[in-house]
Amino acid sequence: MDIAALSTSLSMIDLAGQASVKVLAMSLDNLEIAGDGLQKMMEMSVNPHIGANIDISL
Repeated sequence: MDIAALSTSLSMIDLAGQASVKVLAMSLDNLEIAGDGLQKMMEMSVNPHIGANIDISL
């Protein structure tokens, strides 16, 4: 294998690695946002008085 082909191959591998890191970073950001939303929903749902009494009339 010659030097030019090796250099090109290493550059392509480096670029692929950088792209993978960016995609993982975006995925982590999305998971953090979703986790924050889930945490807020769970905090809002903790109300022991709601749903304790059900009035049903037929």
